[in-house]
Amino acid sequence: MGTTKGQRLSGMQKQVLSLYRGFLRAARSKSDEERRKIESIVSQEFRRNSKQVDRKNFLYIEYLLRRGNKQLDQLRNPGITGLSSLQVDFSKINNTGTSSQP
Repeated sequence: MGTTKGQRLSGMQKQVLSLYRGFLRAARSKSDEERRKIESIVSQEFRRNSKQVDRKNFLYIEYLLRRGNKQLDQLRNPGITGLSSLQVDFSKINNTGTSSQP
């Protein structure tokens, strides 16, 4: 997964990769079954965000980095055994933060 000689990563790209590697390292300290679940969730989340989030939406990317770092800190806690994923469909939420469906 090396980069070519002329290709450099931005600071934010380095932070994202560091966060991803941190999750994979933290997963190693869990049981084999939980490690596989964690790796799967992390891979899916990062892949989904890489496709859905505009690369120029720096505020949202910074938010995702902060949220990810909080989740990583929790995962590093020895008492925490696993990780879960929450998917929200923002298209079904109106501007007041309530559901547009009855």
